[in-house]
Amino acid sequence: YGVNQKRIRATIASTTSNIAVDIACDKEETKMLLEAAEIPVPRGTVIRTEVGLDEAIEKFGFPLVIKPIDGNHGKGNTTNIQNREQAYKAFAAAKEYSRSVIVERFITGFDFRCLVINNKFICAALRTPASVVGDGEHSIQWLIDETNKDPRRGFGHEKVLTQITVDQYTDKMLEDAKLTVESIPAKGERIILKPTANLSTGGTSTDVTDEVHPANIFMFERIAKIIGLDICGIDVMVKDLRKPIVENGGAILEVNAAPGFRMHVEPAEGLPRNVAEPVVDMLFPKGSVGRIPIIAITGTNGKTTTSRLTAHIAKSANKKVGYTTSDGVYIQNQLMMKGDCTGPVSSLFVLKDPTVDFAVLECARGGILKAGLAFQNCEVAIVTNVAEDHMGLGGIHTIEAMAKVKQVVPETVFPHGYAVLNADDDLVYDMRRSLSCNIALFSMDENNPRIRQHARENGLSCVYENGYITIMKGSWKIRVLQARDVPLTYEAKAVHNINNCLSAVLACYLFRDIAIEDIRTGLQTFVPNENLTPGRLNFFHFKRFTILADFAHNPHGLQLLCDFVNRLDYPVKIGVISGTGDRRDDDIRELGKISARYFQEIIIRCDKNLRGRTADEIIGLLKEGIDEVNPAIPTTIIPNEDMALDHIYENPKEGALYTIMCDVVARALDKIKELKIREQSEEKLKALS
Repeated sequence: YGVNQKRIRATIASTTSNIAVDIACDKEETKMLLEAAEIPVPRGTVIRTEVGLDEAIEKFGFPLVIKPIDGNHGKGNTTNIQNREQAYKAFAAAKEYSRSVIVERFITGFDFRCLVINNKFICAALRTPASVVGDGEHSIQWLIDETNKDPRRGFGHEKVLTQITVDQYTDKMLEDAKLTVESIPAKGERIILKPTANLSTGGTSTDVTDEVHPANIFMFERIAKIIGLDICGIDVMVKDLRKPIVENGGAILEVNAAPGFRMHVEPAEGLPRNVAEPVVDMLFPKGSVGRIPIIAITGTNGKTTTSRLTAHIAKSANKKVGYTTSDGVYIQNQLMMKGDCTGPVSSLFVLKDPTVDFAVLECARGGILKAGLAFQNCEVAIVTNVAEDHMGLGGIHTIEAMAKVKQVVPETVFPHGYAVLNADDDLVYDMRRSLSCNIALFSMDENNPRIRQHARENGLSCVYENGYITIMKGSWKIRVLQARDVPLTYEAKAVHNINNCLSAVLACYLFRDIAIEDIRTGLQTFVPNENLTPGRLNFFHFKRFTILADFAHNPHGLQLLCDFVNRLDYPVKIGVISGTGDRRDDDIRELGKISARYFQEIIIRCDKNLRGRTADEIIGLLKEGIDEVNPAIPTTIIPNEDMALDHIYENPKEGALYTIMCDVVARALDKIKELKIREQSEEKLKALS
């Protein structure tokens, strides 16, 4: 994840040297380097014309090998060339893949592929060209078709072996043997169908790792270092790998970047070799870390504010933070994606970012139900609360079932990690019984019996204690900061934000490299506004009135918002409310009831997306709730949010606080800002007149 991620494509890794790959792709340069290091290689030269070919034939004689200088997978290679006619055809075939062509003396022996990873010899395989064995009754084509019925054979690299195809190289091999695909070979006669032993052309492999002579192992590891490849495939032609190559006339034919692993993982014969393990060990050596710290946050309300505050504290500790919220995805405080980004796709966006070394991921109900989580484990999980919201959606009909959905997040915590649970919420507190990780608790009441019991067990907690945000463990306490000194709490009037601070502080304290001073700094510098905390207690002060915009959208959230509003000193408090169409009737009625208890006037407006209901249905349910509490409360019905805001601006109550339940936060805030600009423009015009 993040800064610790490694990349691998085929068998070239992010650690593989680009220069080494270039050298390996240039067969002549590879040969020169090896020859200079006293590594046995075939005598040969590089040519571009038939004149050069004639000169090479005169110099080296037959048999020869002709191949493109930068070919791969045996493409354009012709071996065991015995005469000029074959040489000219081989030259033409090689020219199809490269302007320059290598002509080498043909080395007799067997074709071996030796694999070196991270400068250590791993395994070796004997490669056999594609072939069929005659039965004295059927044609070569029939034998090929029967061979291709082997379930291990597929097209290209889809299976362990590749199907044998009849191509120009097959035709040439058969022609040289005075055969065609219709010929019927004698029983037991092996017919070679390809000039090279590559698995990609239908060849097979036999593992010979345990037979390789130590002198050859030393040579292979030295070759990998000479070329500079950390994943290196070495093609060897030799009669016997059990003896030193230099003593039995063998030679190194090629050194390959991105060598194939199929021949080693599932050889046709011999012991399979786990060649992936040394690659992973190279990318992530023992003691190294491939992950980044993850704090996952879930709950019904407070997730986004807690996520933002947690990310801000981590940033204060010089972390390169990526975080997701219901407002968007942020990489080091830069908005990358806008919208509700609380699902696994957004989380994965953060985890894949190579600049991030600390992730804070908001995980909402919808994403969990639809696609699960983007991570298998996390270091810390916070569960803020569980309240009735989204009931009846996604098969969730009870608050207990909703708690089970939220519990998915703390269940992913590593055994050595921590679940940070709300001790004031019965459903959240009860999650501890199902978890196998450490438990840390937070509470607005330092005398909560659950906190006291946790302290007796030497457990870690964070509480609101005598006006302080306090960390407790056993008998000791650390007073982090007075709540009224934290801007997010609005002088300790926003009690629900004190609660959010407790969980964020506790989660960050669990990381040794985030100091108490970092936490204090983060709390003091997290100043709520429409940019840092959009849709969360955003105040807009106009000349004659004030707007408080908040994304409260369920009864629990609205109750917390109204508790805060109740502590504010305004002569008139007016609520601008709406109901979400896909919620239960009782949930929508409850919004009306809560509003009627706290506001002197109410404006009902409708969301842009009615989610399966009519506007009249939603308005009717809200009115039912209002009338049940206070039927005399003045209530105005306005079709939508923009019109409601225009109505407030054009018909303000002097000194009033208008508390608005936002529909789409960004759109609502933009509209309010437009009204601020309008007010400023009108003030300027008045001043000029």
